[in-house]
Amino acid sequence: MSCWWAGALGNNRKKFYDDDEASRDYKSVALVVGVTGIVGNSLAEILPLADTPGGPWKVYGVARGKRPNWNEDNPVEYIQCDISDRNQTQSKLSLLTDVTHIFYVTWANRETESENCKINGLMFRNVLEAVILNAHNLRHICLQTGTKHYVGPFQFFGKIEAHDPPFTEDLPRLEFPNFYYTLEDILFQEVAKKEGLTWSVHRPDNIFGFSPHSLMSIVRTLCVYAAICKHEGTLMRFPGVKEVWNCYAIASDADLIAEHEIWACVDPSAKNEAFNIHNGDVFKWKHLWKVLGEQFGLEEYGFVETEERISLAETMKEKGAVWEEIVRENQLLPTKLEEVGAWWFVDLIFGGEVSIPSMNKSKEHGFLGFRNSKKSFISWIEKMKASKVVP
Repeated sequence: MSCWWAGALGNNRKKFYDDDEASRDYKSVALVVGVTGIVGNSLAEILPLADTPGGPWKVYGVARGKRPNWNEDNPVEYIQCDISDRNQTQSKLSLLTDVTHIFYVTWANRETESENCKINGLMFRNVLEAVILNAHNLRHICLQTGTKHYVGPFQFFGKIEAHDPPFTEDLPRLEFPNFYYTLEDILFQEVAKKEGLTWSVHRPDNIFGFSPHSLMSIVRTLCVYAAICKHEGTLMRFPGVKEVWNCYAIASDADLIAEHEIWACVDPSAKNEAFNIHNGDVFKWKHLWKVLGEQFGLEEYGFVETEERISLAETMKEKGAVWEEIVRENQLLPTKLEEVGAWWFVDLIFGGEVSIPSMNKSKEHGFLGFRNSKKSFISWIEKMKASKVVP
């Protein structure tokens, strides 16, 4: 077992990219699909580091939009590509004949799970069909899904009987549509076409990380909420139910997930397996709420018991102009409120029971990385501030 993934390395890791001539003799070539997302951004920072296992790594990064300014410091060959367009995906990704590892860490959100299965399956298949036949040295595919594998998709939260936690990776699939199942089926079908090609599936929980572009960034969304409360001088109420305020919860640090996926690429014991991945500790939102308040200089914050819980999606509907004022006064990255506030996601996460997956399988296979969730939460808040996403 390498000591590289035996602890909380992300807390102390320093950026060190080896720029000498030897570093150009790449041992591995990564294709990160979703490079501007939460985990994609962590992969873009960690893979090129001089001490990353499996390296030196050359990294291609794929995203639909133009390369954002906050992503430009990462030594990544950026490819703008809409992977839902088969022709565009073929024309751009089939040229990457030197790829050895695919990290698929993106998704698209639609109103129904049937639509999610269709669009996400199309995107994933487009990528694999473009790369597998042309990248002759392709060795491994990392697919990132999540713990909705065990409880069902957002559409069915609270409406179906989920598995009894703690969740283990060998639990059977639920008998409901789930685009995670669709992606796994495509993965198994496509991997079978190439001899020696291996795979791994990674199932994080709520992710603590950095990305102004992610659909489900809970840290960014809470930072924006705190900044608005500070600006208006209002109470930062916990927008959830009492059970979530008081119960134990878990999170998955984005850097830790990236380390987990890199581990699965290079460690033989991790091949052709599915793994849960979270920080390995528990916390209570009542305690992190205090941390959030302190980080934004708020004195009034907490849980207020009322007959009806507040909805951030409703509360923030009229706050667009307030956010524009905050952005202007603090010279932040130019963003719209709807771009940085995933209110629907926070409402969903804070509205129901918290379940905890087991990390035993990862540990038994040799991955002993972990994070202190409180420190993780603070570190990502600090990065949001340093990158001028929030004040």
